[in-house]
Amino acid sequence: MMHSTAIINRLLLTLLAAGPVWPLNVTAQDNPAPWYQDINADYSLQLQQRYYPQQGEPPQARHYSSAAFSADWYWQSADRRHQLALQPYLRWDQRDSERNLLDLRQAYWQYVGDGFDIKAGVDIVFWGVTESQHLVDVINQTDAVAHIDGETKLGQPMLNWNLHGSGGSLALFLLPYFRERSFAGPDGRLRPPLFINQSQPEYESAQAERNLDFALRWSQRFDALELGLSYFEGNNREPLLQPTAQGTLQPLYLHMQQLGLDSLWLSGSWIWKLETIYRKTRRQDFVAATAGFEYTHVGLFGSNWDLGWIAEYQYDSRGQQAPLPGQNDIFIGGRFVVNDAAGTEILLGVAQDLDNGSSQSGKLEASTRLGNSSRLSLDAWFFRAKHSEDPLYLLRRGDFLQLSLDYYF
Repeated sequence: MMHSTAIINRLLLTLLAAGPVWPLNVTAQDNPAPWYQDINADYSLQLQQRYYPQQGEPPQARHYSSAAFSADWYWQSADRRHQLALQPYLRWDQRDSERNLLDLRQAYWQYVGDGFDIKAGVDIVFWGVTESQHLVDVINQTDAVAHIDGETKLGQPMLNWNLHGSGGSLALFLLPYFRERSFAGPDGRLRPPLFINQSQPEYESAQAERNLDFALRWSQRFDALELGLSYFEGNNREPLLQPTAQGTLQPLYLHMQQLGLDSLWLSGSWIWKLETIYRKTRRQDFVAATAGFEYTHVGLFGSNWDLGWIAEYQYDSRGQQAPLPGQNDIFIGGRFVVNDAAGTEILLGVAQDLDNGSSQSGKLEASTRLGNSSRLSLDAWFFRAKHSEDPLYLLRRGDFLQLSLDYYF
């Protein structure tokens, strides 16, 4: 009979020769993958060329080149409760140093609970429904040198609570730091004749850029109707430009309160839109509104094409004293969507001042994908004004064409 020790030794040798017999998933459970392997990363590079047909004020040029790089990192926990986002943005301009920018558009942590979520950090929040302008969109500062349409925003530090229930959604914001608006420098275009001294802004608030701004918004959907009510109190995102003894303009940021209403109503091929605000400062109270519709022909001429007609009316109770266009204007436009693999779209629109027949502005936005990793965009703007009191008068020589190539990797 074989000795027990010899039997055990032979059994161990047999097992070692055959390899492991335990489940392989035990090792995976004991050594889980690092959390950073779940980070989603996207990057984009934009090359942009802008051309102005008319010569501007010296030392302004007619050709401007710029490049921008953006990284987007996003992580979500396995239970989808915790989220982290980081999006740095870098822009360089060939001529105008005021367009050079290093910004954090997103850098936040978010926790999603049952019926609520909370966010802390830097983010971009958009409010609004209309096409020609966004009156209620007040959380973030506008990156004014990025584009004339004002839709590009700077990242805003915030603490944000969102509550969700059958009675709608309620969003509350504490905004502990204010971002000043950027303006074109002496070499840049689309600026006033006087230089804007951005290094010495004035504030009505004693806390200046560290004033604690506050905002909230309630939103609800009633079948085909989407409704939003908002309130904001803090530094006005739109500065007043005051002339100085040195022959420059100095930004002044007043304290303001703003009530806002935005609504969207879907009815077949019609989309009815409304944005209206009441804004109060120590210098002036005013009401502004943008209202209109978009009607879409789906499957134009039996094809895959869609054609949408846009009409919006812009009102401002300040009338001719308003520092921006849109006090009594109408915007007419069309959106052509090819519905092809390249995602080709074209938007054409014209805004006409109803008080002044010689005051118009227009835009063209067209874009299409080139393969799976790049997109080509063409933008064009024109401005017409004959009277010096017209806000568009400062832009009368600012017509431009802009070609952008975005590469995603």
